[in-house]
Amino acid sequence: MLRWRGLGSTPPDLGRTVVTVGMYDGVHRGHQHLIRTAVGRARTLGRPALLLTFDPHPSEVVRPGSHPAILTSADRKAELVAELGVDAMCVLPFTPEFSRLTTAEFTHTVLVEHLHAASVVVGRNFTYGHRAAGTVETLTAEGRRFGFTVEGVDLTSVGCAPDLDGEGEVTISSTYIRACVAAGDMASAGLALGRPHRVDGVVVRGDRRGRELGYPTANVESPPHTAVPADGVYAGHLVLRDPRSGASRERFPAAVSVGTNPTFEGSRRTVEAFVLDFDGDLYGEHVGVEFVERLRPMLSFSGVPELVEAMAGDVARTRSVLGLD
Repeated sequence: MLRWRGLGSTPPDLGRTVVTVGMYDGVHRGHQHLIRTAVGRARTLGRPALLLTFDPHPSEVVRPGSHPAILTSADRKAELVAELGVDAMCVLPFTPEFSRLTTAEFTHTVLVEHLHAASVVVGRNFTYGHRAAGTVETLTAEGRRFGFTVEGVDLTSVGCAPDLDGEGEVTISSTYIRACVAAGDMASAGLALGRPHRVDGVVVRGDRRGRELGYPTANVESPPHTAVPADGVYAGHLVLRDPRSGASRERFPAAVSVGTNPTFEGSRRTVEAFVLDFDGDLYGEHVGVEFVERLRPMLSFSGVPELVEAMAGDVARTRSVLGLD
């Protein structure tokens, strides 16, 4: 998949494209339906399917300090959309200047002049331009003027997930999934995503306390604004990633701890993964930590023996949840 940042880096031989536009944070089941629709249209027209997304999140520019938790890193987003058949991904820097573009300026400069849109596929609730003045109807009218077609896709047609109280149904959205992750409800998050929620980062040196206890952990440092689950212990996996492309490689079962290590009066919140049946040095590795199921909340134990006993239980439950018994 071709990938570039900024309109000025668009390949000169790109040709006419089928463009889908959005943050696509999480690339959840609703996004997947929308992207597959765009890819299908591209294959029918014999054009490349191009996904246009933004960085940073528009909320941070429009309302500074309101940056939502991010469900997928840029590399992970690229990997996921490539798996869905997207041929090219353009990441557009979202700046104050860009946020002030009118709907017509966005359409002409971005979609027509640089991305050469023959067709545009967006969610039914898509908005664009200064103060989000543009809608699917606005875009359709501008498409007739500039020579491209527009399709608005209803994301709710994909299906729903149980709400956080286990009752009723809710439309799948990045906002809903962030709430599930923040509550430690990995089952609901995974159902909406279509896969386990994952936190990407780099393994850094920690206190090395786990090694002393017989459970050496990979201390994973993630970028700012990453959607880290609620404090607790989880069954999951650690995924090794290519440091240059970000592509996923080997995947290992892991018991994952999120929190401040209250038994040792810690104050810094960390994500630490004990990789089952693994013997090797992970320092400096680019990894992803997948969260399958929350096993228990983060607890403060009376001493090391009680903590080690609890960790042994966490590993046994992780094996059970992951079907490794």
